[in-house]
Amino acid sequence: MTSTSGDVGYHDGGGGNKRVLSIQSHVVSGYVGNKAAVFPLQLLGFDVDIINSVQFSNHTGYPFGFEGEVLDGSRLLKLIDGMERNGLLSSYSGDNFPGRIGYILTGYIGSESFLSAVVSVVQKLKGLNPKCRYICDPVLGDNDQFYVPRELVGIYQREVLPLADVITPNQFEIEQLTGIAIKSIQDAQCACCALHDMGINVVLITSIVFPDADENCGGDGERRMDGDTTKKAVTPTPDSIAMFASRRKFCLQSSLQRQSNYMDQSPMMQQEELKTDLVNINDEQYVLYTPRFAGQFTGTGDLCAALFLGWTADDNELSCSLEKLAGTMHVIVKRTAAVAASLSPLINERANTLSSRELQLIQSRDDILHPPRLFRALRVPAKHTEIRNNSKEDAT
Repeated sequence: MTSTSGDVGYHDGGGGNKRVLSIQSHVVSGYVGNKAAVFPLQLLGFDVDIINSVQFSNHTGYPFGFEGEVLDGSRLLKLIDGMERNGLLSSYSGDNFPGRIGYILTGYIGSESFLSAVVSVVQKLKGLNPKCRYICDPVLGDNDQFYVPRELVGIYQREVLPLADVITPNQFEIEQLTGIAIKSIQDAQCACCALHDMGINVVLITSIVFPDADENCGGDGERRMDGDTTKKAVTPTPDSIAMFASRRKFCLQSSLQRQSNYMDQSPMMQQEELKTDLVNINDEQYVLYTPRFAGQFTGTGDLCAALFLGWTADDNELSCSLEKLAGTMHVIVKRTAAVAASLSPLINERANTLSSRELQLIQSRDDILHPPRLFRALRVPAKHTEIRNNSKEDAT
């Protein structure tokens, strides 16, 4: 007799194919949406197919507005249909076939019809490649303000999240999706657990500001045993910002493995024993603190989701990916803030102020290729759950 056990819930991302379909906004000038996501992914070795959900002159925060066009859901489906007719969504067997999309990345989506069309696209691509991973950045808003119609929250909850493998919300977004206000490490754990229960494997909360920093140092001080003593953990203060990453692991273990007297049981008892599985649920969770910069920097969430995709594709160690992400984001924002400060004496209009705060992405290419490990991810003691599944419906 053989036993069945294993780690379920984290699989070979993309089936070995580093090709991404990125559906996000686009701006002519600046770095948000696809402009913030595509360049880093290409630097990290990914082929990126780009669909622009909107094409605007600039991001919508500029004081004198913007010009541009919006892609509706029907036109998105036509683009996908054209790709499929030409074999660009290949269903050929073989994980490394070049036409095979291994990852889907979505960001800002401004309408119900477009979001519903995205659901159809994700379902199609997962049907063609069961190993295709969907990384969803559920752009809803920030700082207690919605950027999109509130009705989209329900569509995300009912239709989008059950398809997602990875989700990268900010604090406001995860609160809207779960209904859990995050004021502590424990709240972050509960919110991530709620998303895991929807079937999402990995949750990254890209930014959290805790109201009481002293009570939310988090973690048990455990660090990865790699001998690296250069990384530092920033003690949380009112001026720090936290990232929180959680990955759910399922370990399915047949009761046959646990019962040493299995062969001494009657056939009926053996049959009953095989119906019972023990499901061990472990949420691997880390918190990481970095200094917070004054001012607003648009596009950081889009960049964050792309980098997280890039570093979790090949690296199975969540803490390592989180440290790379935090270090690179810190350096890019710091460089951007320095440029903005150097130009501030010359600026007398708000539009120019916003322009000076566009991410210094191209100038940071070396930091993307060689991410600095400036901060340490702290392991958070996670909940451990055992569930017995005793099903008699499959009795033979």
